[in-house]
Amino acid sequence: MPSHPDIRVNRSILLAVVMLSSFFNPFMGSAVNIALPSIGRELSMNALSLSWIAMGFLLFSAVMLVPFGKLADIVGRRRMLLYGNIFFTFSTLLCAFSKSGFMLITSRCIQGIGSAMILSSGMAIIISAFPPEKRGSIIGFNTTAVYVGLSAAPLLGGILTQTLGWQSLFYINAAAGLLIIVGIIWGVRADWAEAKNDPFDFKGSVVYILAMFSLMYGFSQLPGKLAIALTVAGSLGLAYFIMLELRVKVPVLNIRLFLDNRIFAFSNLSALINYAATFGITFLLSLYLQNVMGLNPRDAGLIMITQPVMMALVASISGRLSDRIDSRILSSLGMAIIVIGLIMLIFLTTTTAHAYLFITLLILGFGFGLFSSPNTNSVMSSVDKRYLGTASATLGTMRLTGQMFSMAIAAMSIHIFIGDASISPSNIPNFMQSIRVVFMVFAVLCLLGVFASLARGKRQIN
Repeated sequence: MPSHPDIRVNRSILLAVVMLSSFFNPFMGSAVNIALPSIGRELSMNALSLSWIAMGFLLFSAVMLVPFGKLADIVGRRRMLLYGNIFFTFSTLLCAFSKSGFMLITSRCIQGIGSAMILSSGMAIIISAFPPEKRGSIIGFNTTAVYVGLSAAPLLGGILTQTLGWQSLFYINAAAGLLIIVGIIWGVRADWAEAKNDPFDFKGSVVYILAMFSLMYGFSQLPGKLAIALTVAGSLGLAYFIMLELRVKVPVLNIRLFLDNRIFAFSNLSALINYAATFGITFLLSLYLQNVMGLNPRDAGLIMITQPVMMALVASISGRLSDRIDSRILSSLGMAIIVIGLIMLIFLTTTTAHAYLFITLLILGFGFGLFSSPNTNSVMSSVDKRYLGTASATLGTMRLTGQMFSMAIAAMSIHIFIGDASISPSNIPNFMQSIRVVFMVFAVLCLLGVFASLARGKRQIN
């Protein structure tokens, strides 16, 4: 297919459905974080099991993204986007009807598979449909949709949870999913499948899924003996996967993109580190504001909305700037600003003023908005069109893997300091110590990310 839309594609509808998908995916995750204390009370779940409502979704999204990305290049990105939204909508309804913690976590895992299908095709399809000179702006619009979703989630999620119950979050997402499905069927009839003649690497896909699952699940359960064994097995599995892919004529993941393309490699590494150092913030602050500061979901949401609002404002601007200014400079500066915000979070106490947290979240939001759009532009502009689905899926995998590791670090710290107990007045000092340790680790990770971002070199537009 050509890289521009024809009469079977309405550009506006295409961008709208992708942006709507990009809005509701993060809205779901962030809104659920706000609802966690309510879910915990209703379904009798402790802090550690609550973390799996987020981690289960991330785990299954991350392990499936790369295979779906390659499959989207072969069978068509429009088809993958459509089927992904159908699957996501169905699993969202399963979440709403969950009557136990186990059922909710299982439904979220299934939902993660649908999310992987959407993420593997969404960014690639709009980049296929728009000319290179508009790439930064389009990425900025789509990234803004992500952050608007994050912005709306704390406030709307808090209000909905408090007035209609946490199930309402899933009903709204299911309704939006139906609207997106109609939009794709009605307004986007062309497809993009630049690799349609390529065979699909089933063996590599299976090895990748098993290795990634073992590594990420094992890491999330550390420091137990079984967890260590799974983490080691996953690491060895990924090493075998790399050797396997280097010998395959048409691999599910082109490893040589990392070996021969410095910009692609270091931009993805920057994304991995950035999300590993930031995603757990929302989870921890939701528990902190409601269990330590005693705020209700709505008021906690009003404070937490600060960060994503700033992200949304900055992301669209930084996306446009990345068409003219080297993404390396913008992204690295954004990472450095995030380090400042993370250091400020280390000093949270049980009596921290809301103004201090408000300023800290503004700084974090500014840094993240400055990092994300240019970094995405850097990745997507560094590969040939036939690899756009793979590049989108790889970047999405870095993001989700980083988010998973971020949640695993947070959960591990909570487990070390308060065990399997729910957060209560008796263990709040231990909980506070656990989140300080996490924010220290995040700050160090993000500082390393600054150097990874600088190491990528100058971007070339394909």
